[in-house]
Formats: sequence, structure tokens, C-alpha cells
Amino acid sequence: MECIQEVKTWGGVQRVFRHASKTTRCDMEFAVFTPSVPAAGPLPALFYLSGLTCTWANVADKAGAQRFAAEHGLMLVMPDTSPRGLQLEGEEEDWDFGTGAGFYINASEAPWKEHYNMFDYVTEELPSLVAGELGADEARIGVTGHSMGGHGALICALKRPDVFSSCSAFAPISAPSQCPWGEKAFTGYLGKDKTDWAKWDSCELVESSQFEGTVLVDQGEADNFLARELRCELLQAAFVAAGKPLILRMQSGYDHSYYFIATFMGDHIAHHRAELAR
Repeated sequence: MECIQEVKTWGGVQRVFRHASKTTRCDMEFAVFTPSVPAAGPLPALFYLSGLTCTWANVADKAGAQRFAAEHGLMLVMPDTSPRGLQLEGEEEDWDFGTGAGFYINASEAPWKEHYNMFDYVTEELPSLVAGELGADEARIGVTGHSMGGHGALICALKRPDVFSSCSAFAPISAPSQCPWGEKAFTGYLGKDKTDWAKWDSCELVESSQFEGTVLVDQGEADNFLARELRCELLQAAFVAAGKPLILRMQSGYDHSYYFIATFMGDHIAHHRAELAR
């Protein structure tokens, strides 16, 4: 693992690493903010999963998350959104599929299945790496994310509560099996059998999930993607039906941008710190 960038911020250190991933079979980059705290063992960590077209840099540069992570003594881990540089046929044709659009699932269709295994990367390889090399506490990891990354955060927590003890999301793609972005991605990565899609849809997973925490979701009411792509009403209905705790906050006047995320990032980090302290 190679450190390719390092800068001091909010008393801590923001670094970017590159490593050869066994899961995606290519080099991957991820950013980590480590707060300056008295040495007292491994640090609780929060994974932030970015949205379509993004890299680790979007949240690292725009969200103001380091300030709040420093205040709460949380390590921030910010992975990329897909494998890169593979030169697979069709990988660069659309902005919402392929590069920058891994959807945090494990692909089962060729040629994607050899590399597009972002679920295993985020839930297995990366937690082990940051715990073993960077001092994160594997027993206290939370996950959040935006849009496609909000979908990723939800499925990661619902499918792997043994890894993630807290969960939140900003404007998540709540029901990917029932929106154009999700239908396109799932057809390409998983094939046309919708029974396979259900394994990666938070609305389908919540009823049987063993995740016990309260999920916090913020959604802007002025989000252009709300009605067609995000479908937060379906997520709320699924959680109610399953009897699972969800705090869904509809935020008047806010859109889908990082201005929205930055506004409520402090609330989300405080939520995770409280959940991880239980």
C-alpha cells in the first residue's frame, strides 16, 4: 500500500492511498482522515460511499466531514466508486454505468464479474486493510453514503451487520429494482432475473436483516431525482413493514448536491458516533 497524498487538516491527517486490490483485481485508491486523539487503542471508523461519477475526492474536498470527524474522534474512510482503468468493452460509454458506477454490488455477468465486486471490497477487503494497517477498530465501523453510495451504505449495513454497526444515508437510491438507474445497473451487472436483484435492494433486504441500529436518512425535497430515481417513500414503507427503526428527514429546499450533504454532515457523524458507542 502506497501513500500518494498527505495533508494536515483540523488537527488530523488526510491521506490518500493506492493499493493492489485482490477483490477488484486492479489498483484502487481510497482516502482516510485520521483525527488527532490521545493514544487509546484503535479508532472507530466511518465509511463514506460516494455517488455516481464520483471518486474519494468529492466527499474529501466538499463535504466538510473532517471537522466533525475530528470533533468526535472518528476515522473517515472514503473509497472509490468502482474499479478503474480496466478497458472493458462498454465501461466508458455511459456516465451511469461502468467506471464510476459500481453500485456497491458483486457483479455476476461477464465481463463485469471479474472486477466489479465493490460489495466485497467495501465490506471485507477495505475494513481489514484499514484495521490492520491504519488503526481502525473492526468492532466499531459505521457506513454512510450519498445517492448510489446511500444505496451502498444501506445494503452494506443490512447484509453485513457483523461488519457495520451504524448506518445513515444522504438521498439514497432507495429501491434500485424500481428506478431507471438501478434497473440499468442491475441488468448490466446481474442479468435480467429480478430475483437476483432483490439480493441487492434495501427495500427487499430490510425485513430479514439482522441489523439492529437506527438508520438516519436525509432527503432534500427540492432534489430533481427524488420522484424518479430515489423513491424514499418505498424505503420508509419497507422499514415500517419490517418494524425496523428509520429516521427519514425531508429537508425543505435542499437539492442533490454537496451543499446539501455539507449542511447535514455534522448530524450524521454525531449519529454514527452515538451508535458506535452503544
